[in-house]
Amino acid sequence: MSDFLGGGWSIYIALVALLGIFWCIWLLFSQRKAKVVHTADGAVADTGHVWDDDLRELNNPLPGWWKWMFLLSCIFGLFYLVLYPGLGSYPGILGYSTDGALMSSMTTANDELKPVYAKYVKMDIEQVAADPKAREMGQRLFLNSCAQCHGSDAGGAKGFPNLTDGDWLYGGAPENIKTTLINGRGGVMPPFGAVLNASQIQDVTNYVRSLSGLPADDLKATRGAEVFKANCVACHGADGKGNIALGAPNLTDKIWLYGASEETITETLTKGRIAMMPAQDKVLSPEKIHLLTAYVWGLSNNKPTPVTK
Repeated sequence: MSDFLGGGWSIYIALVALLGIFWCIWLLFSQRKAKVVHTADGAVADTGHVWDDDLRELNNPLPGWWKWMFLLSCIFGLFYLVLYPGLGSYPGILGYSTDGALMSSMTTANDELKPVYAKYVKMDIEQVAADPKAREMGQRLFLNSCAQCHGSDAGGAKGFPNLTDGDWLYGGAPENIKTTLINGRGGVMPPFGAVLNASQIQDVTNYVRSLSGLPADDLKATRGAEVFKANCVACHGADGKGNIALGAPNLTDKIWLYGASEETITETLTKGRIAMMPAQDKVLSPEKIHLLTAYVWGLSNNKPTPVTK
């Protein structure tokens, strides 16, 4: 849809909308000049359309009330397009937008629910995760806001992390999870197709597979270790265990975001990867983020501390 956001398209859409309405008005008035045709005996002639032997379509003019209703509908459409958005990028006099209405509705809902969340905001994440009612609320928030990418069971999918396995790109501590939810994350694995030749990429692929105990060609892996040191340690570390400050994955733990096959790793090295976790601070209130943080943290920490009363 981004192809239709330019100024030219905005003018085109506005013209189509306006011309359509004015054409309808012209069509209405152009038919006022049409004369009713009568037969020799003075009856209104029909159009030649006959159904069920005797049901004829007469060539009568449109009723006056219908013409006025049609004209008023066109005028209403013009006023509507002046008041509300509908003419391309023109926002309308009232400045209404569906985004604004949604945000206003969400703000109202968050304000109304603050007393419900107040109890949990004062509690540590570990304590909230141990509260059955809080977990239920957190699960509903997760299903509404996170399940589309991470799955209803939080098991993830290709390119979307599993939140239940204890493996975290940016750290699994409560403060790390909350930061991720608030600010989002943008992960980039740069492409090396223009830096390394095909042979070097195959060597690194085998070395990376060997780091997690996967079958690999020993000779290629040995050569790949040198290429890895020259190109990959800045993010993944000399031991390949990653860096949560950068979101660089641990390559030694047998957990793969995009897959561990030679073809997939080769594709990753050649073309790179771009991943994005959207920020939730404009969608969820701080109270909801606190509950959601506790729920997500609890998915891989099954022994939360008991709630203190």
